[in-house]
Amino acid sequence: MLGQAWAVATYPGADGYSDSVDNLLQKILINRGITDMAAMEKFLNPYIKDYMPDPSVLTDIDKAAIVIADSILNNEKIAVYGDYDVDGITSTAIFVKFLTALGVDVIWHLPTREGEGYGLNIGAIDEIIKNGAKLIITVDCGISGSEEVDYAKSNGLKVVVTDHHSPDSILPNADAVVNPKRIDDSSNLDYLAGVGVAFLTLIALRRELRKRNLTDDMVSRVENINLINYLDLVALGTICDTMPLIGLNRAFVATGLKVLGLRNNLGLRVLMNVAGIKKPSVYAAGFALGPRLNAAGRLDSATPALNLLLTDNPLIANDLAQKLHKMNQERLDIQNAIMISASDMAQKCCDLGRCSLFVCGNNWHGGVMGIIAGRLKDKYNLPSCVATKCDGVINGSGRSIPGVDLGKIIHDALVKGIISEGGGHAAAAGFSLAEENESAFCEFLESAVKEQLKGEEPNREVVADAEIDAGGATLKLINKLNCLEPFGQGNPEPLFILNGASLRYATVMGHGAHIRGSFATSNGTQLSFVGFNLVGTPVGDFLLDDANTNTKIKLLGKLKENEYNGHVSAQLVLEDIAV
Repeated sequence: MLGQAWAVATYPGADGYSDSVDNLLQKILINRGITDMAAMEKFLNPYIKDYMPDPSVLTDIDKAAIVIADSILNNEKIAVYGDYDVDGITSTAIFVKFLTALGVDVIWHLPTREGEGYGLNIGAIDEIIKNGAKLIITVDCGISGSEEVDYAKSNGLKVVVTDHHSPDSILPNADAVVNPKRIDDSSNLDYLAGVGVAFLTLIALRRELRKRNLTDDMVSRVENINLINYLDLVALGTICDTMPLIGLNRAFVATGLKVLGLRNNLGLRVLMNVAGIKKPSVYAAGFALGPRLNAAGRLDSATPALNLLLTDNPLIANDLAQKLHKMNQERLDIQNAIMISASDMAQKCCDLGRCSLFVCGNNWHGGVMGIIAGRLKDKYNLPSCVATKCDGVINGSGRSIPGVDLGKIIHDALVKGIISEGGGHAAAAGFSLAEENESAFCEFLESAVKEQLKGEEPNREVVADAEIDAGGATLKLINKLNCLEPFGQGNPEPLFILNGASLRYATVMGHGAHIRGSFATSNGTQLSFVGFNLVGTPVGDFLLDDANTNTKIKLLGKLKENEYNGHVSAQLVLEDIAV
């Protein structure tokens, strides 16, 4: 009913499996390209030891470890330079925690989104020099800062860059550049978040320190650091930066969520309480913790978020968590107000038959551009860029669909001089340009998207993992599907087509945007459902029309465990229906 074609995933070898619970799980794995039993076992049990590579596979990581170790053992002050999003904040936090545990004199800097913008800047480097640091370590940034790295080096600083964004053709002239997207890097770890690269750098650094002639005190400090305890932060940064949950990322997140469940990090523990999170999950990290940590950097400075992750003081942690909670609500209010205008502009783009969306408003708050771009991308299934115009300069963020590498498009626009600044990865990117280049950027975006799509329309087909009878949507199946967790980019929650259902009742819930109700199945059971943001859609209109009670329909959605008043049951998160 929502104008999307439905299909069921098929992969050679998946045919012939019955729809018993165990066979259905295997069929889903085969449809996702995991075809032999050993690979299935590894996927279903993502232990760190099975996925962790030797850090040396990353180009320059051993060189970086030597530079940082030398600085530590020479008692030099070290500056960690991060970014204002969750990936950058968590990357900074794990490096600062590690260096502080070693007794290093460490300072850090997170640029402001509105005042400084993404990446290294000369003013911040001057402040770092003034504070007496001898080494700058960048995390989740730095790969596009050749000019700034040269400036730091000319002023006597050493620079180690750790990043995961796409590099320019010429790398910064740093003492070491650790980035799995380097053209000469053969690690096959280009799916890592910035915090993942930072974590591997810390592993290499600890190994290098163990080779050195250390004092007894330093030996004790090095051995007392348990890097596993940092994986809650690694998981958080990986999830919030929408990195694919495959390979090492899957192991990071699976283990990191367990660490998060231990609630050892005081700041995260308090923030989880404020957000009402009882059980850590990818959803909780991405949609409850992440937005609150991001809110500070979106509206002002990310400093409160980083301070929360670093503090050991319960009073400070509570104050910071409450502040971030309030800032997130303020962010929501700003976002919702802008979303109305952005949606109208996006619809006009769609009416023109474009393959990409670019909308720009005067003096919109820059901190919510990425969120709105993501909403438009989801709504229209098109690569979407949203920007704000102020004093002749346009700053924006983009979010992309599978099959369109937005980071490459932004990089190419920078090379061609259409934009003045920009960077990102396949799914998300940021950019700045002069107002007079607005039309040129809009057209470049459209032509580049069309080129990547090879003239094809963006795919509106929804591919389900399996088609089953609605009576098979049971707690037993849901419990088995939980073995596939963690879900996220690259490993989405299983999507099902359910046959043999008829509508029992439906009613509006929440603030009037959502619908809940239940279906009767062919074997006489009942299946409750919830449908988010369906009010006002053809699906919502159908469900809320009493005349359609008992009408037999097909359902498209995801199965979840629902707990209410101590009773646990299966529930369908409904996405679409077919009559």
